[in-house]
Formats: sequence, structure tokens, C-alpha cells
Amino acid sequence: MAFRSGAALSHLHLVLNRDDVPQTLLRARLALRAAEACVRNQGRPERVSELRDAAAFLQFGDSPGPAGEVYLPWQQAVKRPISVKVLHRALSDLEPELITVWLDTGQGPPVARAASLLQVVLADRPRDPATALILADAALAQSLGWRHVLPLGLKRADLRKPGEELRLACHQAIVAAAAEATREATDLARRMARLKQVAPKLRAKGADEAVTLFLSRDAVAPTSLTSLRSDRAARRFCDRLVELGAVRELTRRDTFRLYGL
Repeated sequence: MAFRSGAALSHLHLVLNRDDVPQTLLRARLALRAAEACVRNQGRPERVSELRDAAAFLQFGDSPGPAGEVYLPWQQAVKRPISVKVLHRALSDLEPELITVWLDTGQGPPVARAASLLQVVLADRPRDPATALILADAALAQSLGWRHVLPLGLKRADLRKPGEELRLACHQAIVAAAAEATREATDLARRMARLKQVAPKLRAKGADEAVTLFLSRDAVAPTSLTSLRSDRAARRFCDRLVELGAVRELTRRDTFRLYGL
């Protein structure tokens, strides 16, 4: 299993260096799925649609709710290159010094190091598996020389396993997650190619900036397309992209819609 996970990580390394894959969007999409898995592990009913709403329509000073409190740290953790500052921004209840100590936990190969960190953090914060998983993914990425956190999740039952059993579960999770990430990357590469194909047809002022936003965010609300003239123009722009087959409407609602690749 260790050999298989090594091969999976080697393949994933190639995927993460492809220019035809929207890497920022790939990380955002995987962060959404990791957050959904964490919420499910807590026994909560929220799924992808509720998580997207919690992040997309959050106003300054508002509470993100229980699901948003799980999703937003994942979203923040994958946005920028790994550093203690970035991880502290995502996990603001942790002191930077503690994050530094935990990231230095464990020795040996990348997966063994990540498993050791996971076990240490879970022992200290047994009711906060999301924090443990984010830091474990950060440690794994650092060990592999990756600049960004890439969410590679574990099942709920795996988090209760000790020592060697936890390391084996990490290897198994990486094999499954690498396959999922590769499928997602392939799909996003195709969708990005389609968006770039239709981009010259978009005559709206500020269209280039709007297209760039779709390549970096999992879900886009028309109100966030500030480069366009108005909210009405932004809604028309999004609907035009749907007509051209470049983006999808994600909510199936008549109002408060979200769009994405």
C-alpha cells in the first residue's frame, strides 16, 4: 500500500504541474469536498450546496454557521502558499507557535510524517478533526515540496486508529484521493479550455477580469463580479456563459444563484 500511495503521489505531482489545469480552482474544489466530508463526519446534514451558500453570501461581521466554520478554514488554507501565517489565518484559534511545533512533528517519509502529526493533533483536539486534517495535509505537502495545501481526506473511522493502522489508512486515503483529484483535474481542464474558447465572444467591459474569477473560485455569485458595470450586467454575463456552455448554474434556484466551472 505504501508503494501504491507513492506511485499515486508521483502521478499527482505531474497533475499539479500541468498548465492546462486551473490549479487554484482544483484546490478550491477539493477543499469543498474535504469540508463536506468533515461536516458529514460530525453528523451534520449540510452538503455541498449549503457550504457554498455559507461562503458565497457571507457578509462582513456575519456568523458563517456551523457548516461555514468548517468550510472557511479549508478554503483559506488552500488559497496561498503554505506558511505558518497562512495556516494561522485559516485556523485563527491556534497560536502560530503551536502551528510551528505541530508542523515539525514526526520524521521520515511524507506519509509517516503526516500520520504522526495527525495523531498528535487529534490527541490534543479530539473534537476538531478538521484542524488535524488541514495541518496533516500541510505537512504532507511540505514534505513533497508542494507550495500549496492539497486536501487529501480520511474517513471518520480512520481517525480513531492508532500508530501503524493510521499510517496504513493514510496510504489508502492518498491512493483514493489522488484518483479523485486526477478525475477532477481532467474535468476542470476540459471546462477551462471551453471557457477560454468562448472568452473572445464576450464583449462586456470587464469580461477578462470576470473570466479570471471563474478560474479561481469554486462558486461565483454575480454580485462578486465587480469588474462588470452592474449587478444586472453581471447576471446577464453569467447567463450568457451558461448559454455558451462555458459555466454551470450550481444552485437550480431563480434567485441567489451561484455559477462555476
